[in-house]
Amino acid sequence: MDNCIFCKIVKKELPSEIVYESDNVIAFRDVAPVAPNHILVIPKEHVESLSDLDDEKRKNFLPEIFGSINELVSKENLMEDGYRVVTNCGKDGGQTVGHLHFHLLGGRGMQWPPG
Repeated sequence: MDNCIFCKIVKKELPSEIVYESDNVIAFRDVAPVAPNHILVIPKEHVESLSDLDDEKRKNFLPEIFGSINELVSKENLMEDGYRVVTNCGKDGGQTVGHLHFHLLGGRGMQWPPG
């Protein structure tokens, strides 16, 4: 997508603090963090949300995304105290960027329900 901010980060057209990258996944620090550790993990291919993943993409994207999250949890030393992984789908779900992304949050206590 030409106007997708996350696609521009994937193409390195916008600066970001990239903390993980593979052929299919990229992770970078959120510019407006809500926790001491706030990393966005996205597929490099543009997909609007979880609702737009067909069976093939679900089988390909999700294992690699969650594998990268596990690597980041270890790298960021979040395993012992815990962390949260969140994805928002659609307007009412709180999605503000139309590119599938997972928030990895850690470094502070989380509340439930989240809001």
